[in-house]
Amino acid sequence: MRQKIAGLLSACTMLTIGAGSALADYDLRILHTNDVHDRVESVTKYNNTCKAEDDAEGKCFGGYARLATAIRNAKAEGGNVLALDGGDQFQGSLYYSTYKGTLTAELMAMAGYDAMTIGNHEFDDGPEVLETFIKASKVPVLSANVRPTASSNLKGKIIPDTIVELGGEKIGLIGITTEETPDISSPGDQVAITDSEMALRYSVARLRLKGVNKIIVMSHSGSYKDFELARTVSGIDVIVGGHDNQLFSNTNEKASYPYPVVETAPDGKPVLVVQAYAYSRYLGELNVTFDDAGVATGWSGEPISLDASITPAEDVLAVIAAASEKVDTIRNIEVGSFAAAADGSRETCRHMECSMGSLVADAMLWKAGEGYQIAIQNGGGIRASIDEGTVTMGEVLTVLPFQNALATFKLSGKDIVASLEHGVSKVDEDKGQFPQVAGMTFELDLSQPVGSRVSNVKVVDGDIYTPIDMNKLYGVVSNDFMRNGGDGYALFRENATDVYDFGPNLEQAVADYVGMNSPMTPMARNRIMLK
Repeated sequence: MRQKIAGLLSACTMLTIGAGSALADYDLRILHTNDVHDRVESVTKYNNTCKAEDDAEGKCFGGYARLATAIRNAKAEGGNVLALDGGDQFQGSLYYSTYKGTLTAELMAMAGYDAMTIGNHEFDDGPEVLETFIKASKVPVLSANVRPTASSNLKGKIIPDTIVELGGEKIGLIGITTEETPDISSPGDQVAITDSEMALRYSVARLRLKGVNKIIVMSHSGSYKDFELARTVSGIDVIVGGHDNQLFSNTNEKASYPYPVVETAPDGKPVLVVQAYAYSRYLGELNVTFDDAGVATGWSGEPISLDASITPAEDVLAVIAAASEKVDTIRNIEVGSFAAAADGSRETCRHMECSMGSLVADAMLWKAGEGYQIAIQNGGGIRASIDEGTVTMGEVLTVLPFQNALATFKLSGKDIVASLEHGVSKVDEDKGQFPQVAGMTFELDLSQPVGSRVSNVKVVDGDIYTPIDMNKLYGVVSNDFMRNGGDGYALFRENATDVYDFGPNLEQAVADYVGMNSPMTPMARNRIMLK
């Protein structure tokens, strides 16, 4: 990966230097976030809500008050400045569970955003909640490939693109939403998510006809898709990305890609692709110079770490403090304690067994009770880690923010193995379908072709693990999202029998399990053995 980054960085540097001799006539400063996931307050290094005393000691990052300060300061410096968001403002803290996006709409306006696109999580509570958010938002909400039907309440409320004027120039803005949304969220049958490439082509053509020669796409599609779109669709200058929570940076050794990644469009023009991790921890800052024809001739930038050096905006803190009164009654409840941190990071739980994943799966199996041998939880449903010490309900809800119910069913050994194969099929794409399990073990060889990566699957039988019987029906517990085919678990939907999708909420099951076993030491249990 570091070799890949170095190569891309070298290409980026050469392009920038080579373009430096062109006559430049318009400078644009693009500030951007993505995948904020309702981290209204500042967060710890584990992306959980930061305690006030830790914030005072400079140990915390992000939060809307710091975002507001950084955006406001940049705009106060003058010049042509846009603040954009790449989607997934929703879902991830009790603020979303409590206010369902209305607080987010208020905070985005206070911070000074100019536009956002729709992420998949904006549909987590169905199109009705998104409709309410759009009505409350003073910030344009864009997506060119979200197409409500004539009978949908969203009809006419989502615009594909818009034009803003800065410094006497027209800037075209287009939104794109991941085509995976129907599989990983709940847009319903009245909202179609169409082909993003075709939708982009239409919007670019429409903006060009209006005399726009500088176009920015806010794409909640994942970096892998953004690179592809940059290479296949002419007329785009910048892609502000999101969805796979990647840090693009030229200075941070943990970065996945340089900032920006420079692709070449079919018309030969450079396309600058950026992303700024997630959870409000960074504010991306891309400075671009365009010539008279709207071609990017120079660029520079780097994500700004929203650490203790950024003073939170007092007016935003006041709004958050008022909103926190409802939230505090739930999140401050102590449910137990950890003797070690539980790793629920995206980087681990979507690629291998993680300690938080094993804990969640254990809690599911315990709550399901007799008659169930196997628990399977999607790694993408685990959204944070928890440090050692006291565990609160707020922390549990940050890890498991989706309010999923436990779902129980019977499934054959053959379909269970096939489902595991599906779960590990897109590890290289950082997909959330990766299975965290309890009551079973398996070996995983990622060097093998998709469909033949899983082997030696065993199921617990008393005190020992025995090879899975392909013809036997096993009792399985999962969450209702997966049971209904979410994250591509089609066999859970199509072949399951004795289905019950209305068990207790997953976060409550985990809280009860932690309380019963505290103090506990979360750890990976060697259930998924990498070969």
